[in-house]
Amino acid sequence: MTIASDLLPVDADERLANVTTDAQQTGAAAETGVQSLGVVSYLNARPLYETLHTDERFQFRPAVPSALAEMLAAGDCAAALMPVVDYWRHRNTLEGVSDACIASDGETMTVRVFARRPAEKISRLHVDGDSHTSVILSQLIWRRLYGTKLELAPWSIDDAPGFEDIDAILLIGDKVVTSAPQGFGFEVDLGAAWKYLTGLPFVFAAWYGRKSDDHSALADELGRARDDGVARAADIARRFAPVHGWPESIARRYLCETLRFTITPEARQGMQAFFAMAKEEGLLP
Repeated sequence: MTIASDLLPVDADERLANVTTDAQQTGAAAETGVQSLGVVSYLNARPLYETLHTDERFQFRPAVPSALAEMLAAGDCAAALMPVVDYWRHRNTLEGVSDACIASDGETMTVRVFARRPAEKISRLHVDGDSHTSVILSQLIWRRLYGTKLELAPWSIDDAPGFEDIDAILLIGDKVVTSAPQGFGFEVDLGAAWKYLTGLPFVFAAWYGRKSDDHSALADELGRARDDGVARAADIARRFAPVHGWPESIARRYLCETLRFTITPEARQGMQAFFAMAKEEGLLP
């Protein structure tokens, strides 16, 4: 099974053929002036858009991170909270809409490699393909910190819910907390590893839109939504921890202390370093 077809975005010429759209919903939204936003349904995204749920000017289209670039390219949403790698691949047609993001300045808690042996002895990694960014970051970390070019194997919780035959696996999102694999004696948090490697924050996802659109008003709304969400992060953790299957205390620490939600100058430097290093390693074309 080839990794390219299973884990990486399709070419621009193929994107429309691989996107499932709801034409009636999208058309109705355009006629009424409602803007669709592509979002991930993980707990970490809640502070960025939760306060907009009562705003009738917006509707939300949840998807796994790896599907958002295709939705945006097909015109199914005005902006999408998408992985930074997918932005880089479509950077000629996409642009940042806001400085709101999902980032860490060290530990992430939810982007993690679980292994049965020490990191330097891992050569084959099963990867959760929901995030293209994390797949490339894991390869970069292993090359730069451990001197190993990983062999990747695709994995999906729907196709292979068990971990019995897996030696090492990358998981992202809520499942790291709610469905963490048992019997793995070693863990590597990719945010913490990146911080150790570079001393910089890491941005996993941010708001992007098409360059052909005017995003000035939307940028203001998304910035305000982020500020309101961060101010109410403890309440969001209390309300949505049960929905996502998290213990409330861990959800509160995650949203209030662990994550970062603004692209600061240091975070932007971290993004540039990631793209440059990934290109040097041949991980980005």
